[in-house]
Amino acid sequence: MNRRHTLPAAITLTAVAALSLSACGGDSPDDEAAGVSTGAGTRKPASPSASASAVVDRPKIELPSDLTYAFEWPKTGDKEKDAVLGDSEQSIKAVDLAIANQNALDEPYLYYYEGEAAAGTEQFIQNYVKNKARTTGTYRFYDPKVNVRGDGTASFSYCEDQGKAYVMYLKGKQVKKTEVTARSYVAYQTSLKKNEKGVWVIQEVTSQSGSAECQP
Repeated sequence: MNRRHTLPAAITLTAVAALSLSACGGDSPDDEAAGVSTGAGTRKPASPSASASAVVDRPKIELPSDLTYAFEWPKTGDKEKDAVLGDSEQSIKAVDLAIANQNALDEPYLYYYEGEAAAGTEQFIQNYVKNKARTTGTYRFYDPKVNVRGDGTASFSYCEDQGKAYVMYLKGKQVKKTEVTARSYVAYQTSLKKNEKGVWVIQEVTSQSGSAECQP
């Protein structure tokens, strides 16, 4: 998950690079050690998944109030494509929740990730836990492209603008702000599978910071 604060340079990472985490294409928590108090006490409920139904009991995701999201993912009118968009939105928020909770095995994100994607995302979250840091700021997601196949699998690519997203160290609530650069724009590619509950779960994730296709 190459989100808010860079992991390695503009390269592809499996799962460790997906969704919301490394602030603003800058540095990762490993780049500076600082500290702050979680601020996770002030929370607001996240919007429900577009694919939520009375049958599927998805985890409740309540995030710190200083974390906001702009999902420029209009509904397509196709039931399955819209379900992929909805579950992908929730999966992004679930990773940030795990970081806010400082728990690399947080149940909500594991609800949306399997296999290689789950293993990589666990490492990504653990990096924040180790450095006593979490995400803050505003994240914008745009340019979605969904392809649903007849065998219950799908591919989903999208862009993320990390220009107003940052890392906050928990000791003293110290926010590390970074300049907006080409690396603030990240392209993601995910592979998903519809599970027995009817939830679109992520199995593989790759990302590329500084992607030309995501530049404004």
